[in-house]
Amino acid sequence: MIERLLVANRGEIARRVFATCRTAGIETVAVYADADADSPHAVEADFAVRLPGSAPADTYLRADLLIEAARKAGADAVHPGYGFLSENAEFARAVLDAGLTWVGPPPKAIAVMGSKLEAKALLAEAGVPMLPTWTDPGEVTDFPVLVKASAGGGGRGMRIVRDAESLADAVAAARREAAAAFGDGTVFCERYVEAARHVEVQVLADSLGNVVTLGERECSIQRRHQKIVEETPSPAVTPALRERLCAAATAAARAIGYVGAGTVEFLLADSGDFYFLEMNTRLQVEHPVTECVAGVDLVRLQLLIAEGGPLPFDGPPPMRGHAIEVRLYAEDPAAGWLPSTGTLHRIAVPGVSGSFGPLPAPGLRLDSGVCDGSLVGVHYDPMLAKVIAWAPTRTEAARMLATALAGSRIHGLVTNRDLLVRVLRHPSFRAGDTDTGFLEAHPEVFAPLLSDLGLPGLAAALARAAERSSRSSLPSGWRNVPSAPQTVTFGEMEIRYRLDRDGALVEPPGIALVSATPDRVVLSVDGVRRSYSVHRVGDVSYVDGPDGSVALTEAPRFPLPTPDATEGSLVAPLPGTVGRVLVTPGQPVAAGDLLLTLEAMKLEHPVYAPVDGVVADLRVEPGSQVERGAALLMITETLPCSDTE
Repeated sequence: MIERLLVANRGEIARRVFATCRTAGIETVAVYADADADSPHAVEADFAVRLPGSAPADTYLRADLLIEAARKAGADAVHPGYGFLSENAEFARAVLDAGLTWVGPPPKAIAVMGSKLEAKALLAEAGVPMLPTWTDPGEVTDFPVLVKASAGGGGRGMRIVRDAESLADAVAAARREAAAAFGDGTVFCERYVEAARHVEVQVLADSLGNVVTLGERECSIQRRHQKIVEETPSPAVTPALRERLCAAATAAARAIGYVGAGTVEFLLADSGDFYFLEMNTRLQVEHPVTECVAGVDLVRLQLLIAEGGPLPFDGPPPMRGHAIEVRLYAEDPAAGWLPSTGTLHRIAVPGVSGSFGPLPAPGLRLDSGVCDGSLVGVHYDPMLAKVIAWAPTRTEAARMLATALAGSRIHGLVTNRDLLVRVLRHPSFRAGDTDTGFLEAHPEVFAPLLSDLGLPGLAAALARAAERSSRSSLPSGWRNVPSAPQTVTFGEMEIRYRLDRDGALVEPPGIALVSATPDRVVLSVDGVRRSYSVHRVGDVSYVDGPDGSVALTEAPRFPLPTPDATEGSLVAPLPGTVGRVLVTPGQPVAAGDLLLTLEAMKLEHPVYAPVDGVVADLRVEPGSQVERGAALLMITETLPCSDTE
């Protein structure tokens, strides 16, 4: 029996495992890097052990430190969560060698599935359908292909290549990213199927030989080959196709002697043919949708299997309705998915009925690793939370989830919230017409929900006026010359308003002020009331209204002079570590040339030349740590020669 469990992970997944442990009477042990000292997962656990440092390589990827933490805290079992060392066979062996219970599959199964190439060869013999694969990129003859890392997952080390000319660069980039993420730069090429769906099957297997599947999950909507929307059941899978998918997943699990919870992933073509992608030997990020529809606690079943117990059922439980999950990321989709770092001042999702475990009835579930005041840095994945809707039908689940997201208050960081809402409300998504190219096919989903900032800007200005008047004996908006309007500038937008001596709004015309406090403003436009909540942090007003949310930065009334940015200078778009530097001072470059890369939040971010020119000054080198806005290099622009010269 497991008495005290250490979760060798952080954030949301650690909290998820702890929640089940509390209901099962199992004591919990957290590990935390210095950057996570005050994070919710470290605070909630019964015991917590520090891992000195912040970078994953110094903390959550150190098997020796994790096992020592388990020993120090008196844990008798280890749950790996997902990511980090969750699919590392050597870590699993080390845990077992230390006399601890490993809440996961056998190390041998992890090792076999950890190498996608070895897995494909083994499972092909078991009759699982496979795509054409090339281990030597020089032998690729048919395009497009997908370059993939043999180790790891999560979209890292993956590149789509459509012609032979691009293959070498894509393979080199994939190798670098895979080596940085997984410590293994081995890659291979696989035929890329256009307009395919990404469908996966949840598998459970106990040590007595029982293997059960819990239906499929559709995970086709992805960015950078990483899932952002997941659902079950898939709108494209018929009962007959589900039976075939589950049979293939069962064959895969039996072929490697699998024990525990795992996921077999497939690519589903329009024809109905499907092909093996990989097997994830761990709990998946999207496991909550299966828990909702199947009515099971997958973490509890993991613990039961790890203790040597049999599965409590011998076949798949009946499906109950439909569940959809979205991943809320701190990133800007419209800016090339650039990660966002800083303080999360507020995160609140309306209508949530439960967190970190199966819901008793249809509703909303929120699994998050952050809270108000959390600091989101560059070391870890940018996922803030998972929001899950479970309803009797797919249409109801999509509507419930979109409405909750649109009404959420997420302040301090740029997120993908608006994109998720637009995806969930898109006619093609509602019709179930999705594939892995959905985002590329529908660029309209990248538009913000809120396009007209006039009313939110007015609400922010009036809330600010109400705040000032609450500290003064003068009425809000009082001026020596009452006919002159108040003016507030937010970025490039100027808001002009005027209140009479009774506090009524007389400008702009057609808008009536119903009420105004520092944190809530109600306006009436053509007889229709609109309520705006306003949360002010320094010079930034976070405004949440019926049409969307916006962050407005107020310009100072009397700005201090600031030095102009040096012409031609390129600055870091986010804090991170300089990876590759591909230029030297004096080198000519053309607009669009790759100059260097930045590594942050587990991904490589390219920096390109904005103009033709010459590198005049290079201020960083590989390994340099840079903050947002730090100068990276300068380019002296070359001017075209005149015909008269």
